[in-house]
Amino acid sequence: MTNKKLWQSIQSDAMQVSIREPSLKKFFQERILKHSSLEQALGFTLAEELGSNTVSNESLYELILSAYSGNSSLVMAAIEDLNAVLERDSACNQLLQPFLFFKGYKALQAHRVANSFWSSDRQALALYIQSRVSEVLSIDIHPAAQFGRGVMLDHATGLVVGETAVVGNQVSILQSVTLGGTGKEHGDRHPKIADGVLISAGA
Repeated sequence: MTNKKLWQSIQSDAMQVSIREPSLKKFFQERILKHSSLEQALGFTLAEELGSNTVSNESLYELILSAYSGNSSLVMAAIEDLNAVLERDSACNQLLQPFLFFKGYKALQAHRVANSFWSSDRQALALYIQSRVSEVLSIDIHPAAQFGRGVMLDHATGLVVGETAVVGNQVSILQSVTLGGTGKEHGDRHPKIADGVLISAGA
């Protein structure tokens, strides 16, 4: 399914749900239906949740869109992560659900944006996003940590990932997992997770 067709499918599902739940009509309009692409809607959703009194939603939205426009791999990763949740989470039956409601998915996409800023020598902005994700979603991922595609963070409350951690493709991580330091003061000091691994709760 192409990016465009996937987004049209999500919009169609949102329209149907908004008809069944008229009290959520404005929510679906703001988060899904008014946007022409997945990255626009995702940027808006992340900005709405991570903005603050000192960094407005509007400013953060523009920053996130700038990251997406300059790095198409961020959008492809967001799509592969969505599909991973749909395929592996038995509680998920449509792409709309993780996109709007699963904080593990949203935290991972915020991390991917933060990582792109970190890699572009904008560490302060990356750390701001990390801090806000930790405050709002209770998931703390250092912006330098590396994640492959097709990753599912299931529930994800209490997840901590350190600076030099590397997570492969098609990995699933449950809640209360710590990819913590080895005790080394400098250099490479966090776990490396191979492709296809499942890390259970509390590991």
